[in-house]
Amino acid sequence: MRRPLAFLAVNGALLLLALLTAFPLLWMLSASLMPTGEATALPVRLVPSHPTLEHYETLFTRLDLGRTFRNTLFLASAVTAVSLLCNSMAGYAFAKLRFRGRKRLFALLLATLVVPPQVTVLPLFLEIRALGLVNSFGGVLVAGIATVFGIFLIRQFAQGLPDELLDAARLDGASELQIYWTIVLPLLRPILVTLGVFTFLSAWNDFMWPLIVLTDESKYTLPVALANLSGEHVQDTELMMAGAVVTVLPGLLLFLFLQKQYIEGITLGSVKE
Repeated sequence: MRRPLAFLAVNGALLLLALLTAFPLLWMLSASLMPTGEATALPVRLVPSHPTLEHYETLFTRLDLGRTFRNTLFLASAVTAVSLLCNSMAGYAFAKLRFRGRKRLFALLLATLVVPPQVTVLPLFLEIRALGLVNSFGGVLVAGIATVFGIFLIRQFAQGLPDELLDAARLDGASELQIYWTIVLPLLRPILVTLGVFTFLSAWNDFMWPLIVLTDESKYTLPVALANLSGEHVQDTELMMAGAVVTVLPGLLLFLFLQKQYIEGITLGSVKE
């Protein structure tokens, strides 16, 4: 008798937590469909009296949010592609290639994890300015070329790859680049999906770095444009909620679509030496 009660109690608590977590997102979506002024009216309404898409139409016509959406999609995709390539190369090298100072260099990389990201903003911006990449997508892209977390994640997974397979390819005359491209990359697919989702969502939601690097409104990303929108239309709650939906929904859908592969990669990536 205790088992069914415990099962119901645990699942009931999980369901309650899920509803509490989802409620703000559901209300945000509902408010974005309400007529102007209804979201702040009393008594509080949870569903729109007359659903309307006028706020989304305003975003994509008068406020040209479509251009900002394309900017964000391009930057997030570019950062993800470049990051996966560089992180997978470095992670594989630390896991399987033998070179002098490998362990010390990797330990040094891990030590940088204790440095707050805000500390590196100024040196990185000075570097971007010296390269002439201020107010360019390239300046935003440079910051995401490689991350210590990504290298660590790939290395942990790559340690589980069989050395015999790699040695056999070398005996057959394959170069290290051929081994990486034709053998290692396909085997890294589960962890690459996990890292890809994580990187894409981080780049999609990044606010501080694009705000610092980009000065031209035509190049703004969604988080930056939404912050500007809140300053200009702070009283228009429904319009703000529509902007939040456009910003949050694509990343949420991507995670839900790839959550199985994401969890699989995290699980398989917990390989230890």
